[in-house]
Amino acid sequence: MGGFFGVAAREDCVFDLYFGTDYHSHLGTRRAGMVVYDRETGYDRAIHNIENAPFRTKFDKDVNEMHGHLGIGCISDYEPQPLIVRSHHGTYAITTVGKINNADQLTRELFARGHSHFLEMSGGEINATELVASIVNQEENLVDGIRRAQETIDGSMTMLIMTPKGIYAARDRLGRTPVAVGRKEGARCVSFESFAYLNLGYEDERELGPGEIAVVTPEGVQTLAAPGREMKICTFLWVYYGYPSSSYEGVNVEQMRYNCGSLLAARDNVTPDIVAGVPDSGTAHAIGYANRSGIPFSRPFVKYTPTWPRSFMPTIQTRRNLIARMKLIPVRDLIQDKSLLLIDDSIVRGTQMRETTEFLYRSGAKEVHIRPACPPLLFGCKYLNFSRSSSEMDLIARRVLKEMEQEGRTIDLKNYVDPDSPQYEEMVGRIGRQLNFTSLRYHRLDDMIASVGIDRCRLCTYCWDGNE
Repeated sequence: MGGFFGVAAREDCVFDLYFGTDYHSHLGTRRAGMVVYDRETGYDRAIHNIENAPFRTKFDKDVNEMHGHLGIGCISDYEPQPLIVRSHHGTYAITTVGKINNADQLTRELFARGHSHFLEMSGGEINATELVASIVNQEENLVDGIRRAQETIDGSMTMLIMTPKGIYAARDRLGRTPVAVGRKEGARCVSFESFAYLNLGYEDERELGPGEIAVVTPEGVQTLAAPGREMKICTFLWVYYGYPSSSYEGVNVEQMRYNCGSLLAARDNVTPDIVAGVPDSGTAHAIGYANRSGIPFSRPFVKYTPTWPRSFMPTIQTRRNLIARMKLIPVRDLIQDKSLLLIDDSIVRGTQMRETTEFLYRSGAKEVHIRPACPPLLFGCKYLNFSRSSSEMDLIARRVLKEMEQEGRTIDLKNYVDPDSPQYEEMVGRIGRQLNFTSLRYHRLDDMIASVGIDRCRLCTYCWDGNE
């Protein structure tokens, strides 16, 4: 996914930038970077690999050497950023969060207009942030350039552009990712996660609307392009990606997860001994379930995180599985001879959940009932870097449907989206048997939307129902 943080202050901003960016470490996987601008010395940048070390340990030297009253930082999924760009707009720094599905087409169009080359390559591909900057540079001013990028990119694109005058913050055209602005005396900040500035003395000012472009200075935030009326914010932000203390569109992540668990419990008919969540994101869902059902909440395993990277960071699937398994430490006294109901945020490939279930059986569990906090994932995300899957066939639900198709069945995906259909019931049953669950019941899409409390038309639910 990736995250960003920016500060515009009357005095030096590096302390706030350092910790505000670090508070986004749960969103990124490979690279992190900071750029500051000082009135006397100009731009200064630092970028480091954070795959095997926390953000702070890589930037602790930089934070003592960098100085500036303006700064932007990021935790990045793939490409090194922020970038410093020299163009007819002047020199600026840029960082982005999003996904570009039509990068090849956009690159061809740029070359056709005389764009000579790209310098920043990431894994053999053009750096997405440099591509965005190249699109922005096609227009006479930054606002028109940002609009052009928002309108021509197939996928999503939220960006921060820092010039000597301030930070241009632009939310994706349909608001798939959030942009929050905080304020304190003599400074403003702009952040993906709304909690990231609270301990730095900022308070909420407002969120940018879908497609809104604003300039952030120490004095305030000024809208340069009005927000659109249509919004499709990613629902998975609440289910999984978002940090518990963040809020998007006024809805807190932790509260939404309690709501999820409560509605899961309201439809359930099993009576396990304990309810548990797969740490960390499944924990709040499990608390909501336990509170509603009256079944005790417990932690039959704990997660050892001090030295382990996030399990989705390695590109090799076997290593990802190993990391996910090695981090979970059993509490055998809470597992032995117990019937457990386990809630995770989702089941993607199914590999980690199957191994977690087998781990619980080996530790003495009598039953393991699985309750994902969202519906079956049937479509690969087109709008954000939610998963590194190269094919929808990596999704356990699609693999099961493929097996049914190979048995001579005609598969119409819309029948498998409907939780009240017999086709859906068969698909879920097959998944549960393949993964060796005692029982499996997914969160219904309508209940998940109710857990958020925002109109369905303003939420992106593509990965579950294919609706764009």
